[in-house]
Amino acid sequence: MNESANWGDRAGELAAACPLAETLARRMREESVDLTQRWLDRIVARVQVDPNRVFPTDDLLDHVPLLILGIADFIEDPGSVVLADVAVISKARELGELRYQQNFDEYQVLKEYEIFGGILFAFLGRAVDEIATPCSRSELLSCAHRLFLAVTLIQQATLTQYLTLVRERLHERENRLRGFNRTLSHELKNRLGAITGAAEVLELTSLDDDERDRLTAVIARSVFGVQGVVDNMMELSRLDEDLRKQRHITLTRAAAEASRQVRDAAQARKVQIRIADSIPEVEVNAAAVELCLTNLIANAIKYADMENPDRWVEISARADAGKSEGGDVIVVEVRDNGLGVPESKRARLFERFFRAHDDAVTGAGGTGLGLSIVRDTAESLGGTAWADFSDGWSIFTFTLPARRSRDAAAVRAASEEGSDEASGRDA
Repeated sequence: MNESANWGDRAGELAAACPLAETLARRMREESVDLTQRWLDRIVARVQVDPNRVFPTDDLLDHVPLLILGIADFIEDPGSVVLADVAVISKARELGELRYQQNFDEYQVLKEYEIFGGILFAFLGRAVDEIATPCSRSELLSCAHRLFLAVTLIQQATLTQYLTLVRERLHERENRLRGFNRTLSHELKNRLGAITGAAEVLELTSLDDDERDRLTAVIARSVFGVQGVVDNMMELSRLDEDLRKQRHITLTRAAAEASRQVRDAAQARKVQIRIADSIPEVEVNAAAVELCLTNLIANAIKYADMENPDRWVEISARADAGKSEGGDVIVVEVRDNGLGVPESKRARLFERFFRAHDDAVTGAGGTGLGLSIVRDTAESLGGTAWADFSDGWSIFTFTLPARRSRDAAAVRAASEEGSDEASGRDA
């Protein structure tokens, strides 16, 4: 039986006119804006999203009452099918797409409609007490049933759009994972082959000391390369855990910890690691941000210009309050004065296993996974990553959305402070 037939049966079951229906529908239309505000307030109280991002545009907020108007129409006339109201269903789907973009989980989407239904049923209870129109209990239950069905169908439209986008993302990630596994297997096979080949040649007694040293170095580089791949895979696996269960620390502390982890490599290549003073006081996912920073700093150390006596890499961050489509964000930058990247290779920088320089140029091995891990990690948090270049320096950037209210407040405060300082300099 198709959906239209189902709705025909339901409409028939509810066709008995309720004396309250017209009055309830009228009052619901009159109070649609107030009911929308109650919905917004309850969402903000239950979900960790800044109030300005629950409905980030006036267009979305102004049209949310359309959902309530569609419900009012159905209460008044059970023959009007909610699913046939293009405007109502369109807005319900827009809400599903918005929640997907904001990284809501399924529970939060369902909870949003649980709150919505609770507000409308509370309205129904208040309205019934205030309306003098006589009504039987069966007629009242009929109105309540219509309200329940309307909310359920609008919720289905939102959740269907949300889950469609989730499935598309999972399909895309599955394809990337298959490609990643193929490339990873090829990389490990090559490195293990180099180790095996060098070890077999070392067993020969006719080798001179220089040749033995060269082959030993090949084995060492390949072993370190394999270890690097395994370490990166372990870090990536940790990111699959529920982000809400992971440890959060201040961004300044994450920068200090990432610097500590690569301190020995920096000292060996005489690269100074600097951390800027003006880093916004926000909390970040410790594992994810340290992973991004460690890879970026390690890259800067690896590709340091050994002919430059003053070698450095600097970590800085700035607040971007409401200037991007995603809302309030922290922009984290890792700048260095190393070898840079040839212009012809910049477009492929964030591809897995791509290396802009070979071992002969840098004197150091690598797997080419570092920047792709930074990109994937930033995107898993709802941010992005990119690189910029100029004469004498490179700057690698990733962003972090400020989803928690206190972090968003810190972003706006830091942004305002930065604006004030800029105004002072201009003056």
